[in-house]
Amino acid sequence: MWPLDPPALSARDTYDACVRNTRDVQRRRQLLMAGDGVEAASERFRQAARHGTLHELNSQEFTVAGISPGDLVRWAYDNGMVNSQDGRVIYEQIMAAPPDERCPLCGHGTVRTMDHFLPKRMFPALCVDPLNLVPACADCNHVKGDRLPADAETTPLHPYLDRIDQDFWLDARVTHSSPMWLDFFVSPPPGWAHLLAERTRYHFTLFGLGKLFAVQASRIVSSIRRQLTGILDAGGKDLVRGYLADEAAARLADRRNGWEGVTYRALARDDAFCSGAFTSAD
Repeated sequence: MWPLDPPALSARDTYDACVRNTRDVQRRRQLLMAGDGVEAASERFRQAARHGTLHELNSQEFTVAGISPGDLVRWAYDNGMVNSQDGRVIYEQIMAAPPDERCPLCGHGTVRTMDHFLPKRMFPALCVDPLNLVPACADCNHVKGDRLPADAETTPLHPYLDRIDQDFWLDARVTHSSPMWLDFFVSPPPGWAHLLAERTRYHFTLFGLGKLFAVQASRIVSSIRRQLTGILDAGGKDLVRGYLADEAAARLADRRNGWEGVTYRALARDDAFCSGAFTSAD
């Protein structure tokens, strides 16, 4: 949803770093010999990502001969990446990539976990592939779980591969209910392909971003209500609108689809809100 630069690490080098210090000599030899198979699986993964066919991948082609899926995940990821010195360096590097520790899947939560874009349980050969490792907040990781896309339209956006933040796609409108609420939604620009728009809507729905952003927007309204009342008393609705528009512009210049900027923009556009509806927003 919010892009990250792909890790500058190859799948093979990462795998070797994670298994080369395995203490058991026989197991280490077995893991290192599996490197070619892991590398081939990683290339299939990249090919599918480039062609938009991740939903067509067969998980049976992402196992390694002679090593059970559970053992490969345990030895390469759990022991080799998370709990070994060389692998941990790579793990921490990937986890530190998002600016301000902000989850790239929702744009709001704090990164605390590592998500496997394709589940490691079903795609064990990709368990330490950097392209398959996405730093995420705990909520997004839990929601996504081991979910697999059923088709192209239900493939979540990949922060390393899907670059959509150059366009304005997130919008909101004020709902004058009791309490007042902001309705956030995906508004694809005219130039977007149908598939990208559908995947963005699916991602938005999957991670519950409408409700997440609406809750945060309500907190903003509560925090600025007294300030807005003073501005309204001093200069009327046009001064309120100008203040909100300026706040929106400043935030959207930094994050084009950040929920905060979109909140201020939606409030500035709503005549009833600018005229004082915020005084009874609770």
